[in-house]
Amino acid sequence: MAGAGSAPASALSEMEKAEVRTVLNSERFCDQSPREVYATLLDEGAYLCHWRTMYRILAAQGENRERRVQRRPARYARPELVARGPNEVWSWDITYLVGPKGSCFYYLYDILDIFSRYVVGWMIAVAESSQWAKEFIAATCAKQHIAPQQLTLHSDRGSVMKAHVVDDLLRRLGVSKSHGRPHTPNDNPFSETQFKTLKYHPTFPRTFAAIEEARAWARGFFHWYNHEHHHVALGLLTPATVHYGAAEVVSAQRQHVLDEAYARHPERFSKGMPRVPQLPNEVWINRPPEEQEESTLLAIAPLEVEPGAQPRSWAESPAALDAGEHRATLTTARWLQQQDFCSLFVDSELSQSP
Repeated sequence: MAGAGSAPASALSEMEKAEVRTVLNSERFCDQSPREVYATLLDEGAYLCHWRTMYRILAAQGENRERRVQRRPARYARPELVARGPNEVWSWDITYLVGPKGSCFYYLYDILDIFSRYVVGWMIAVAESSQWAKEFIAATCAKQHIAPQQLTLHSDRGSVMKAHVVDDLLRRLGVSKSHGRPHTPNDNPFSETQFKTLKYHPTFPRTFAAIEEARAWARGFFHWYNHEHHHVALGLLTPATVHYGAAEVVSAQRQHVLDEAYARHPERFSKGMPRVPQLPNEVWINRPPEEQEESTLLAIAPLEVEPGAQPRSWAESPAALDAGEHRATLTTARWLQQQDFCSLFVDSELSQSP
């Protein structure tokens, strides 16, 4: 029996441990796990010790790290975009709408201006297609009169967003592209938040009986969102008011109303003269750390309203689908027009004052 404090008879000697380390760290085995080395040596008729003992010997020397040569994960740059006015940065994405009886899906393509939150273009189609996305983006840029080097188009890394035909179009239009990092929803917060507002709207149906029904509902929703919805992040202005340059006039009118109310009953305003909320001067996607400071500037898109707390629904307004509203039907390539299953629609309103 081994004495107190002495190594058991089965333990390897220091010389044997050194030999095991030499083998494990040799040029032949330095990038292989102890299990692999153990199996390889057995196949060659050699045995040094059990592979668990190999791990313990490496751990004693601080060498029990990952030994295998592996592909390093790709590193993606953190997108940092700022918009100081409309039509400087757009965010776009695709979400699905459930079709009849859940047997099929329709796909909503949506482009949002991050400064004004104005939906500059949308389309509902029966599939995700890079060709359709190309036509959709081109039509929306034309409606908003986008000049070369004016716009940055931001999205996630979906297959449609990274398609070569879309990249070629953006290069021809002089539009810069930007992509969020994989599995990072916060890199595309404005589209994600806008889709939540859409799907939590009280009129949003669980399923659509046909694509025409989905488009009819979307027309009303986007009219409400652009022209009636008072956005918290915009100082309670509507996206259309901000997008088409009427924010200063509307804010001045509101301030006049508040001034009159204060003049009549100053005692009701414990904090002094009331002021209308200010419109942000800048809107960021991932503000750089050095830019972080206490201000009214927006860093990421906040949750706009709680489900069920929206203003009066557009569906209650008989003028929601006014015939005077400008819409455009997207004409696609001839081969698309010949397909019975294919039908596209774009609602990109013409530039006009609200």
